[in-house]
Amino acid sequence: MNHNTPLSHSPRPLRHLSHVQRRVLTTAQLKAHGVSAAETNEQCRPGGPWQQFLPGVFLLHPGPPTSEERLHAVLMFAGRSPARPAPAIPAQPGAEAPHAQRPYTDAVITGLAALTLHGFTSAPPLLSLDSIDVLVPRLRRLRSTGCARVVRTPSMPTPSYVTGVPVAPVPRALADAVAELSDANAVRRLLTEAVRAGHCEPAAVVRELTQARLLSRPHVVDAVDSLLAEGRSIAEDRLYRMVREFGLPDPVWNVDLRLPGGPHLGGLDAYWPEQAVALELDTRAPRQDEDALWSEYARKREHLERLGITVVHITPKKLRDAMEQQATVVRTALMASNDRDPAAYVVVLPR
Repeated sequence: MNHNTPLSHSPRPLRHLSHVQRRVLTTAQLKAHGVSAAETNEQCRPGGPWQQFLPGVFLLHPGPPTSEERLHAVLMFAGRSPARPAPAIPAQPGAEAPHAQRPYTDAVITGLAALTLHGFTSAPPLLSLDSIDVLVPRLRRLRSTGCARVVRTPSMPTPSYVTGVPVAPVPRALADAVAELSDANAVRRLLTEAVRAGHCEPAAVVRELTQARLLSRPHVVDAVDSLLAEGRSIAEDRLYRMVREFGLPDPVWNVDLRLPGGPHLGGLDAYWPEQAVALELDTRAPRQDEDALWSEYARKREHLERLGITVVHITPKKLRDAMEQQATVVRTALMASNDRDPAAYVVVLPR
């Protein structure tokens, strides 16, 4: 008999619960196993073998819960789970869980607990967290209690699954964690690790922080500035590697262009003077002035192209995920220079 088998026909149902793989069950799940409310209350008496951990959620042992049990208890409390528990089949971190592994709906782990599950070394161990943040739809009637801190959202994110646990994407988990942190160093460490360890791009983090209205906090703004600097440094390193590994001609790096005796045309991350090809890393952060900043990018690009200079824009994400494809884009622009009219003469200065 496995733990999905109803026990309502067994004369001694409690004996069979010792074989349940996960020792956390809800009232509805216990009922499906043939355990009445009276029997549950009897098992949870002072000094008894069970304990009520959260409203409607029970630990089938008297000791403290494991980190896994805490996570599943919070999800059982906050989510709409089926009466019969699904088998706990381990999943690879970040992988999509098969349908049978998704016993929870309308509940996703977020905040510091989610970052720990994503593998952040700067996030605390699960057992050291006083509370576990769980996302639920905004209209759910649910209050924080015990170790479950309810975070309401108008739009539930698509979770990834870590060992069967639904976890918010890193940018959303970061925003929810930062919302509860006043320690500037802790915020900076989390944001920096998100980019340095390759969990996500800076733009995605800033977008979530903006939506959460956290950029009015000075310590968050300072951390974001460090995040953007970190992101640009990593993107530049990838750009150098792309040129080297895919055999592109060496450009001049980090230059300003000017017309002779005329105005400043703008700064570039790389420029090939003989082919009149310019490359710019698009590291804009989606803040409130994004439209104005994009207009500035567009004006610079249009001005350079009127002078016969081809401008290639590359985002850090494309450079990370499709470096070979971006190298092909640059190589194609360099080869096409032979078919274009000569570009206007410009002055190239170090930036």
